[in-house]
Amino acid sequence: MAATSLRSSVGSSASLGPRAAAPRLDLRPRRVRMAVKAAAGAEDGAVAGPDLRVRVNGLELPNPFVIGSGPPGTNYTVMKRAFDEGWGAVIAKTVSLDAAKVVNVTPRYARLRAGSNGSAKGPIIGWENIELISDRPLEIMLNEFKQLKEEYPDRVLIASIMEEYNKEAWQELIERVEETGVDALEINFSCPHGMPERKMGAAVGQDCALLEEVCGWINEKATVPVWAKMTPNITDISQPARVALKSGCEGVSAINTIMSVMGINLNTLHPEPCVEGYSTPGGYSAKAVHPIALGKVMQIAKMMQSDFPNGDFSLSGIGGVETGGDAAEFILLGANTVQVCTGVMMHGYGIVKKLCAELQEFMSKHNFSSIEDFRGVSLQYFTTHTDLVKRQQDAIRQRKAIKKGLQSDKDWTGDGFVKETESMVSN
Repeated sequence: MAATSLRSSVGSSASLGPRAAAPRLDLRPRRVRMAVKAAAGAEDGAVAGPDLRVRVNGLELPNPFVIGSGPPGTNYTVMKRAFDEGWGAVIAKTVSLDAAKVVNVTPRYARLRAGSNGSAKGPIIGWENIELISDRPLEIMLNEFKQLKEEYPDRVLIASIMEEYNKEAWQELIERVEETGVDALEINFSCPHGMPERKMGAAVGQDCALLEEVCGWINEKATVPVWAKMTPNITDISQPARVALKSGCEGVSAINTIMSVMGINLNTLHPEPCVEGYSTPGGYSAKAVHPIALGKVMQIAKMMQSDFPNGDFSLSGIGGVETGGDAAEFILLGANTVQVCTGVMMHGYGIVKKLCAELQEFMSKHNFSSIEDFRGVSLQYFTTHTDLVKRQQDAIRQRKAIKKGLQSDKDWTGDGFVKETESMVSN
């Protein structure tokens, strides 16, 4: 019953999808990677219990857990580790044509703990970074992508890419990255710091006209599935998501980090993370952003449900995932996959085994045998505040009617006599 509700509300097993694309896009076949089929062995992340395998845009993953673009996907060694530990897919750290323009600083992270400012004892609930995209030469990253695909041909490797506002640069980057054999592209339209100063990242994701133009360049060139990674630093995230899908992208990822100032050190009076006494606003992640991410993903999923009911598009949920339950919430809102980045930085690559086990425990509790059995099921329970008021008023009237008891002597029954009497007692 849950599966029926899901498919009628958010599309096919591959995702949520399109209604009215531009004529140019209507004529183009969807890009899918039919050849990538992950084996179902335990070494690939599939474990006994409910089936965690997912199929999205032609890609088959042993489980829905994906390494999110960032430090956990920054080089061959760590990406290999992710595959060996059993992650469903890996999204590499974002690359661009000229890494020489990317200069990072240290320290570049700051943590927020539960408790008072500067607390060193409470659990970590927030994480800020001012880290930029990959500072490694593109050629090195491309060689490592190729090596990974040669060693793990049945595993899904996704390249995250970003370029300046230049069609030739975007298309050159796509061509060079695709030559390595990567299975899909995630487009970074959402980095909140550093890159927007060069008309990159969130500068594109926050401007729907610019986003439409750049998506056009990308989808004119790309031959593998394309996911657009959305920024939460915008009033209505469904608007750029709609533009990305109408412009030819096969999927949407959400959310990237939230623009933030982590805090001020009350001893030194300097902001964190502190670099030579100074700082800059950065991207906020970890547990504290999870409710915000759920809200943004819900907005996108509802938009996809209404605007693209019959398509084969996908949704990847990101934000504060540290447990299988966190992941289940994203899937209940319509996500096909769930990305983890900061969680890996705090808990290590082995957390994927815990995530899989906890997600299967949730599925067993509700008798779900596959991810598709419950994907999008909770979307139906979101409505407007006006409708909530009406629903509650109707419910109150019904409860009052029941409490009044029998309306006539003819309504008494022998079997329910005691309960019928109680229904008319006032104290």
